[in-house]
Amino acid sequence: MASRRRAVKKGVSFCKTTFVNTLCESNVIEHRDDDNLQSASMESGLQIQPVNLEVEAEGSRIGLTIVDTPGFGDSIDNSYMFDDILGFLERQYDDILAEESRIRRNPRFRDNRVHALIYFISPTGHGLREMDIELMKKLSPRVNVIPVIAKSDSFKRQELVDFKRRVMEDIEHYQIPIYNFPFDVEEDHPDTIAENSELRSLLPFAIIGSEDEVRAETGDLVLGRAYPWGTVEVENPEHCDFSRLKSALLGTHLNDLKEITHDFLYENYRTERLSRNGPSDYTQDVSAQNDEMMNQSVRMREEQLRREEEKLREIELRIQREIMEKRQQLLAKEENLRAMESRMQT
Repeated sequence: MASRRRAVKKGVSFCKTTFVNTLCESNVIEHRDDDNLQSASMESGLQIQPVNLEVEAEGSRIGLTIVDTPGFGDSIDNSYMFDDILGFLERQYDDILAEESRIRRNPRFRDNRVHALIYFISPTGHGLREMDIELMKKLSPRVNVIPVIAKSDSFKRQELVDFKRRVMEDIEHYQIPIYNFPFDVEEDHPDTIAENSELRSLLPFAIIGSEDEVRAETGDLVLGRAYPWGTVEVENPEHCDFSRLKSALLGTHLNDLKEITHDFLYENYRTERLSRNGPSDYTQDVSAQNDEMMNQSVRMREEQLRREEEKLREIELRIQREIMEKRQQLLAKEENLRAMESRMQT
């Protein structure tokens, strides 16, 4: 039983790494060799590793940050990892909140908020695990959670349909607010409603990952997996949902994910943060920054007044010297006049 659990864990980890590399069409994340004991001991515990890159999607370049979480789920007690991931998400919000409160904004400030969290569900066939439920409920108020089924090619077609149904029933039962491609029947365009309805019906997305090329039935080389019973193509919509998810993430729904992050998730967090009783770390930091800027402004004003006083003193001294010179000139003229009068009288 232990070896089987280990195999399932490795499979999910491999699928996550392969999914990211396939999505970005480059080797973004290195594969971990869990059988290497030295590597496993060095990489124990949860790690949060942002990776910045550019990808091309629908004819344009997109700046993308992938946040990998190696080590997640490897411990017997993973509850502390929930708080670490949540803390990372909230720190990005705190940075935005602090920047918005500055008197002078930083023109080089970078928005690092996470707009989508791809949550990989192990292909157990039994629905969500307790850890899945707890973590998704904890993170969904801070990020758009999109559930996907890892290694979906391990299911038969009907088994996959049944497993998707069980997962969505669990999500509804436990009231987990995932990103379900929202739309407004009264306001949105019929094409938008149709597209979002189709994407919603695919939840959770069935994902197959592969960085290897195989020969398809058409004879073309494609990304996929070769089995004795046939070939599975990563980007074939008939085989899995990878292409639809990729298009939504990097194209059709990218702006919607950003808008929901800013207009709802961040605003809710901002309201909670500012309404807490007592000064928060954020308000203390911002207050300290504002006090420092005010003190600096006062010092600059005092320095300016001091310089103006020095200039006035210099002007006053110059005027006094000019008055003394004029007075001496007048005295000299008076002396000359008296001398002339004395000579005229004699």
